[in-house]
Amino acid sequence: MTHALCSPAAGESPALPEQPSPAQPTPVDTERVADLVRQLLSALGEDPDREGLAGTPARVAAWYRDFLSPASVVAPTCFTEKPLSGQLIVVGGMSVWALCEHHMLPMNLEVAVGYVPLGKVVGLSKFGRIAQRYAGRLQVQERFTREVAEEISRVIDSQDVAVAVRGTHLCMSMRGVRMEPARTSTLQAGGRFESDPILSQQFLTLVTNQWKTA
Repeated sequence: MTHALCSPAAGESPALPEQPSPAQPTPVDTERVADLVRQLLSALGEDPDREGLAGTPARVAAWYRDFLSPASVVAPTCFTEKPLSGQLIVVGGMSVWALCEHHMLPMNLEVAVGYVPLGKVVGLSKFGRIAQRYAGRLQVQERFTREVAEEISRVIDSQDVAVAVRGTHLCMSMRGVRMEPARTSTLQAGGRFESDPILSQQFLTLVTNQWKTA
C-alpha cells in the first residue's frame, strides 16, 4: 500500500557520501549442512534414515541455500518527477522473513518506508527487493531496520528517509516466555524525519493506521 501526502516545504538535505555496498553472505555449503542436519537428527534421538526423514537433511540444506542467497538488488529504477519534490511518500504492506541470529528461529518483519523525493521518485518494487535482500540472512530486527534505511538513503541520495518495522519473533512466541501476541517495533529516521515533527507524525500516523487494519 502506498500513501502520498503534501508536506511543508523545506531546504534540501545534504547528499549522502558514496558508500560501498554491504558484502554478500558466503555461499551455503549444502553438503556440509545436510551432514550436520543428519547429526542433529541423531542427537535428537531420531533415525535420519527412517521413512519420512531420509530426504530431510538435503531438503533443509536446500532451504538454507535458497533463503540465505537472495537475489542481488539491481540498479534502482528512478523517475524524474520534479513537481513531487516536498511530498511525503510512504510505501507499506511489505512483509519479509528473516532468521534471528540469536536462536536461528524465523521472524516476520512488516516494513514501511517513508521518504521525501528531491526531483525523482523510486520504482515501488525496489523497496520490497531491498527489504528482501537484508532479510535473507541471520539478522536482528534493529540492524535490519537501520540497513534498509541506509540503503534507501543511498538510492535516493538523501537522508530524508524513515523506516518502521514491526516484527513477530518465534524466539519469543514459541520459546522462552511463549507470548504469541508479542510484537517488536523499530524506527530508523533521518534528515527531515528527525528535525520536522509534523513530517514525522504524518509518517507514523499512516504506518500505525495501516498496521491496525492489517
